[in-house]
Amino acid sequence: FFFNHRKATRYLQVSLLLSYCYCRPTVLSLSQLQLTATATYLLENMKFTASALSILVSGAAAFTTSGPNAFQVQSRQMSTSTLEAAAIETPLAPLTVWGEGVKDAIALQKESKKTKKGEFPMLVTPKMVKLEGATVEEELAYFKENAESIRNNMTTNGAVHFKGFELMKSQEGFQSFYEAVGMKPCLDPLHSVSARPTINGEKGSPVYEAVNKESRKNFFIGMHNEFVGTRAPRAAAFVCFKAAETGGEFLLADGRRIFEEMNPAVIDKVAKKGIRYSVMELPFFAFLDDLPEFIEKPVASFIQGAAEFAINSKVDFQVKLLWGQSDYDNTRMLQARAPSQPGVIMHPETGEPHWFCNVHSHSSVLRKKREETYGAERFEDGASQINKSDMFFGDDADLTQEELDEMDAVTTRNIKYVKMSEGDVVLLDNYKTMHGRNVFDGTRKHGVAWFEGWEGMRTPPV
Repeated sequence: FFFNHRKATRYLQVSLLLSYCYCRPTVLSLSQLQLTATATYLLENMKFTASALSILVSGAAAFTTSGPNAFQVQSRQMSTSTLEAAAIETPLAPLTVWGEGVKDAIALQKESKKTKKGEFPMLVTPKMVKLEGATVEEELAYFKENAESIRNNMTTNGAVHFKGFELMKSQEGFQSFYEAVGMKPCLDPLHSVSARPTINGEKGSPVYEAVNKESRKNFFIGMHNEFVGTRAPRAAAFVCFKAAETGGEFLLADGRRIFEEMNPAVIDKVAKKGIRYSVMELPFFAFLDDLPEFIEKPVASFIQGAAEFAINSKVDFQVKLLWGQSDYDNTRMLQARAPSQPGVIMHPETGEPHWFCNVHSHSSVLRKKREETYGAERFEDGASQINKSDMFFGDDADLTQEELDEMDAVTTRNIKYVKMSEGDVVLLDNYKTMHGRNVFDGTRKHGVAWFEGWEGMRTPPV
């Protein structure tokens, strides 16, 4: 059969080639050119388009850490190896602090409504702290002298917006700011699975781009806490080096208020069942529909098992692959789902209950709803086609439309639109505070630094 069905044979060869690259227990030094050339040769006989090839190779890149001349392909153990630690001084993003779980979410919700919340976000300007006309050295001295109160305001209020300061208009000044405040940088939480661009283009820079691509300008980034799998920075600082001509506001939402305002039945269900994310889609398998029925299922099972093994060899959390159809173009795809996790947690520093659920950004239903306002999402390159997400309850059950509407409405009415200017910084607690980004026109240059913690914190990062 396979001698007469070259298409299936070639696809299996490509799958085996890429699986070999992903799953080797040691670091490989395989040239991107070699991989591309080999895949091209195998695909030539299948008459695939150049775009299909680029998606396949992009799929390979999505699960490797690329250097200037080679793929650095690592296993789960190698992703946190001493080799990597020696090469990169900045620590990985810390493990997420889930806590002991919420036993009675409805009672906690009632109690939380009684507590007084501070200004969100808290605003600090040079005029408010008697620094009008000050030099950057005087501003830096202020941040050093008031570091403890700034950190306390971040954890108490959830976010602090520094507006109108000169110091943070450059990357060097921005780094001096957060060092003066006592924040401890960590790597981007995507570090083990992808590479977010840095703001200055230099590898190893601690300041990353905050989704400035022109191709993503009409993509409304929904509200979310930053975490990937088992890792979540404890805090973050977002900086504006250049504001977009139109739109591009930085978005904030207080997770405590979302928790308080959510329908009690929804809160109770999320707390009891947990949530589960689909973290990527692999849309390369339409060819399976053309195979004879007796061979389609074995081939599909082989691909599912090989791909699941490959992905789990790379990331530090367990991924389960399920067959499905894309909500965008009905393409047959494999959907990768992360483990179940809590959607409501207790804050590790303050003990307050808050919403910790990225449904607003991850739900495919809510994203498609936003397309009616902002236009279709532009999934143009390989990485964008892979990085499609969705959300389910912890038992893999779908959320009802009524539940999604409630989550969307409560989150949306709690969004604060922060129009940042050059040098503005928002320092936020990544557990209490959700963030996002409005659509924009023009050129936008915002950056972000992630933090494993800060000086004097009660619960040190792991």
